[in-house]
Amino acid sequence: MSKLLIRGATILTMEGPDAIIDNGEILMEDGWITHVGLPGSAPGYFDMDEVIEADGQVAMPGFINCHTHAAMTLLRGYADDMPLMKWLTDKIWPFEGRLTSEDIYWGTMLACLEMIKSGTTCFCDMYDFMPMVAQVVEKTGMRAVLSRGMIGVAPTGQRALADAEELVKEWNGKAEGRITVMLGPHAPYTCPPEYLDKVMNLAAKLKVGINIHVAETRTEFEDILKQYGKTPVQHLDSLGLFKFPVLAAHCVHLDQTDMEILAQKAMGIAYNPQSNMKLASGIAPVAQLLELGATVGIGTDGTASNNNLDMLEELRAGSFLQKVSTMNPEVLPAYRTLQMATIDGALCLGLGDRVGLIKEGMRADIILIDTRQPHMCPQHNLVANIAYAANSSDIRTVIIDGKLVMLDRVVLTIDEEKVMAEVQQRAKRLANES
Repeated sequence: MSKLLIRGATILTMEGPDAIIDNGEILMEDGWITHVGLPGSAPGYFDMDEVIEADGQVAMPGFINCHTHAAMTLLRGYADDMPLMKWLTDKIWPFEGRLTSEDIYWGTMLACLEMIKSGTTCFCDMYDFMPMVAQVVEKTGMRAVLSRGMIGVAPTGQRALADAEELVKEWNGKAEGRITVMLGPHAPYTCPPEYLDKVMNLAAKLKVGINIHVAETRTEFEDILKQYGKTPVQHLDSLGLFKFPVLAAHCVHLDQTDMEILAQKAMGIAYNPQSNMKLASGIAPVAQLLELGATVGIGTDGTASNNNLDMLEELRAGSFLQKVSTMNPEVLPAYRTLQMATIDGALCLGLGDRVGLIKEGMRADIILIDTRQPHMCPQHNLVANIAYAANSSDIRTVIIDGKLVMLDRVVLTIDEEKVMAEVQQRAKRLANES
């Protein structure tokens, strides 16, 4: 039995805004959090495999990135300052058509490196060559929800369904339980009703959830309304999609009925503020969705449209956007935003019984944030400092499933220099092939 102890940290458990333990300790045994308490209270105190002294640091649950396309690190900076559909059709999809499985492997490896160094312990991915992504997740020690992207109108649509089924059978529950698999139909404008019917039949057969882009742009909203006489959300609801656990990404353009449907029926909504800003897609009505009781997490989207995977940056932008769009500074306050990046993100992915809190009986996905920084001083409000002032470089240590993945800014599961050199070489080749 492996035993790891964090000692001396200020613990932000995320069980409530006042659930903060000063100078506390966390005991992890075989990946489980078995004790959270005051100094010297951990059982078997002198029988630890490793002790992390965390004075001056905050321990909190790792961030959960609810929507990304990890291997798009290969496209970082390749296509900027363009509208979404032109961006996709002229630049992104042609580039992606040249990607090999090995490209996907190395692009995902770089994404995992970036996510670990910025405190993300779990991510939700939709892309191609997903067995390669699963191998990276297994190797790096991360937790992930994976879905094979499926475009029903493409010639590869039928193959994608077969790939998705194989991914579920081979990888769901693997990597010591750190991998969960969902089905990933791209969007209602790329997956017609007959194709979505096949997706739903497969989801029922395999007993898995569905990850889909919904109402990302005004163009999508208007085109679906014109084609089917319903908004994208109401169209998907009429097809029966929300009978399954659905993670709906973006959800920018919604009417009142759409918001009520999502609040009542969707497992979760992935809010991607910076990608939506950069592509001028709009601002998701998150404040209204939360008022209706929707479960909302935060995602970065891929690095081609962000251009990084920094969840601290994302949650801050997400909070400020809601404040300015509603002209209400009380909307999405600091603690509520941190909830969206941790426990609410876990709920969106169907993992709320395992991660997202520092609590006995949960899996140990924990980050340590160094508060001994000029921009974190003074400490009037710990939660506000983390949400509004902290930098990703303040994250010193990352533990996933009870295992040290990064210690004192050194990632233990990835050769950083090798990964960056490999990705640079591959990205250059791919760009030159255009």
